[in-house]
Amino acid sequence: MKQQELEKFLNSTVNSYREIRLEFAQHILANPDLFEPLLNICFDTNNKASIRASWVLEFVLREKLDLIFIHLDFFTDTISKVHFDSAVRPIAKICELLAKNYDSKNNNHIKKQLTKNHIDKIIETGFDWLISDHKVAVKAYTMETLFLFGKENSWVHNELKLILQQEISNGSPAYKARGKKILKWLK
Repeated sequence: MKQQELEKFLNSTVNSYREIRLEFAQHILANPDLFEPLLNICFDTNNKASIRASWVLEFVLREKLDLIFIHLDFFTDTISKVHFDSAVRPIAKICELLAKNYDSKNNNHIKKQLTKNHIDKIIETGFDWLISDHKVAVKAYTMETLFLFGKENSWVHNELKLILQQEISNGSPAYKARGKKILKWLK
């Protein structure tokens, strides 16, 4: 299946139903040669199919995070360009998955694959998402990502704490709950 065929398929069959996204992700996992075309569609940021592709990408990487390893330069160079709200959420979740695996006590490949440059780009984009007008899910995933990567970059914790203290009173109940949790961790 070529990229154009994959895009056509995404536009015709993948909707917001979790089961459909999961089924499509299983198809990608069974056909790893489709991963790169899926990734390319995700970051074709003016294409509405990028939203559906991002939903599927999240499900794929929840199952097999190592598929992103050879694409980390592309992923981290491009995440800041994603602008559709419905596409930013799964990309923010993927960043959180990367951070959690990187911070894990278990020895895993992400610790070897994720460079300081990759982390710096995720942090930079994360702060942009946190201070921009994004939905609470994006901000919640981003708070945790920044907290985890901030363990090795103390300035990140300082900035994160400052932003949360300034914004928490204006946030939604979900924002307040996650923000309080993160602030508690930062003490």
